Amino acid sequence: MIDDHTKPVHSRRANPQRVKLHRCYSAPELAICLGIHKNTVRHWQANGLEAIATGRPTLFDGATVRAFLAKRIASRKRPCPPGTIYCFRCRQPQPPALGMVEFTLGKATTGDLSALCGQCGTMMHRRASMASLGTIMPNLEVQIREAGPRLIGRTTPSLNCDNQKD
Repeated sequence: MIDDHTKPVHSRRANPQRVKLHRCYSAPELAICLGIHKNTVRHWQANGLEAIATGRPTLFDGATVRAFLAKRIASRKRPCPPGTIYCFRCRQPQPPALGMVEFTLGKATTGDLSALCGQCGTMMHRRASMASLGTIMPNLEVQIREAGPRLIGRTTPSLNCDNQKD
């Protein structure tokens, strides 16, 4: 029987939940488990991932690997303080240009905040609920608008208009 962790995953980021806490992994086993290249594991080792012992084969404790990956993920997070939206071009939270923010209703209680970045002029978007607008954008006037009509509610066009009976 093939273990679930021996199948390659091929994901963009390593998911720490795939690593079992009470298991020891060699570098190739850890690479297969996380769906990454084994040289990535060696790179992590050079950047602070601790091995169990210095001998060969190099073994890694599952709990240590999971804590290392969780720390890396937490260091990349950039929480948005109130009054800002994350700008992908600037790669940091930015206040909206001229304090202008628009909220487009999506469903009954949620929608999309959109504004121009005050630094670079790029459109910024953030998903939010209507109840949390006061805490997300304090001291700013948020213009609320209705969403446009959806394609689902429209009738389907006839593709065979030449074959219609008179």
